[in-house]
Amino acid sequence: MTSKPPDSVLVYVGFDRIGDGFLKLPFVRGLRAAFPDARITWLAGREDSVYAGVLADLAHGLIDEIIENAGIGLNFGELFQGLSKGPLSGRRFDLIIDTQRIFWTSLSLKRVPHDAFISPAARFLLSSKKPEKGYRFPKTMQRQLLDLLELASGRDFPTPQTLDLDLKKDLRADAERLLPEGQDYIGLAPGSGGPPKCWPLENFIELARHQESQGRVPVFFLGPKETGWIDEIRNPLPEARFPLQEEGVVQNHGFSPLLTVALSERVRASVSNDSGAGHMFAGGGRPLVVLYGVTAPKKFMPMTDKLTIVRAQDFGGPEMRHIPLDAVEGALEKAIKSHP
Repeated sequence: MTSKPPDSVLVYVGFDRIGDGFLKLPFVRGLRAAFPDARITWLAGREDSVYAGVLADLAHGLIDEIIENAGIGLNFGELFQGLSKGPLSGRRFDLIIDTQRIFWTSLSLKRVPHDAFISPAARFLLSSKKPEKGYRFPKTMQRQLLDLLELASGRDFPTPQTLDLDLKKDLRADAERLLPEGQDYIGLAPGSGGPPKCWPLENFIELARHQESQGRVPVFFLGPKETGWIDEIRNPLPEARFPLQEEGVVQNHGFSPLLTVALSERVRASVSNDSGAGHMFAGGGRPLVVLYGVTAPKKFMPMTDKLTIVRAQDFGGPEMRHIPLDAVEGALEKAIKSHP
């Protein structure tokens, strides 16, 4: 923005879920590369951020400060609150990067004292610097954020295809204990944020049966809201594995997304609904099949070069039940053969 690099950078997001945390990581890494000496503050204006919680290890050394539930972006009326000091009690930043496109939210954020302000809202109307004429906003989240960083820094940041995650040794050691060598594992994540995004559980069970007939071991990744499914799965599949529910795992790691990444490094391939688990599997670097229904894959697809997408719309409608079992089985077999 100026000849002098900023000493302080504020980045605004509404909130960060687990999938967001993985997708935004190239941007976070790029921020530190672009501004190595700046104090970087991550502001979750509406809710909380996984970078302050379950994905804190990924942000370590990259983000200096995380502010959650800051009350910016909640409603239009906040534009008229605290007019004397403004948001964040009058704190000042050399550079603010607004990652969202709601105009009144950008107006509210712009009240934070600053030197330079980058925002894509209203075609960059409020932004100190604007892209070239004819610029079209990219479809993927990674590219959207990296474009903002390029605008702010004047540097080029290509889109990475994969995430190279530096996991702690104890995570990989526990993953090896839970899924030891000598078996051909298939990862299955039947959960998601809500029923409309879930392929029927009975289909996952039938898919697992087929994998067993191929000499493979189904590994079910169940989150805390899905542990009630264990008996329904285990009864027809007594040899299935549930690594996150093994003794001592929750006590030692909680439901750490990074443990799931470490475990997914040890599977032959995985199948997931459109969910945070899909992004964790992508971090493991093994072939991944993701099932989509009501959501569009383009913006939030996991970061991996071994991704196969199966869309319900291609089989008669947006509901996940439209995806046939044989289509998923075929996609999984093709993924395995393509990436031995």
